[in-house]
Amino acid sequence: MHCDVYKFPKNEGWYVYIARPDYPNDTENLKDWLGVLPAAMRTKLGFGQFVMHLDLSSRQKLAQADIHQVKAKLNEQGYYVQAPPSEMLAAQAAIKAKDAQDKQFD
Repeated sequence: MHCDVYKFPKNEGWYVYIARPDYPNDTENLKDWLGVLPAAMRTKLGFGQFVMHLDLSSRQKLAQADIHQVKAKLNEQGYYVQAPPSEMLAAQAAIKAKDAQDKQFD
């Protein structure tokens, strides 16, 4: 099973794995691989940047995600979303709240 991994500079720590079931026979035509994501999710995540291509069949584990969950979601829906750790989400929320408060009083 092959997939591509994308990151989202607008949302630090978020990664999306996109299934590539026909790889390497799907490389001749350019395709919007992120098109499998729901429109609302694409809008929230912003522009995706390609990070790497993975052959999951040759791996036993992944650094930040359970490989069995990743494979199941790729088979089921064509993508897997890896959110940042909860500590990172809390820190990002605190920064956004402070920025909003600072703008209010500028």
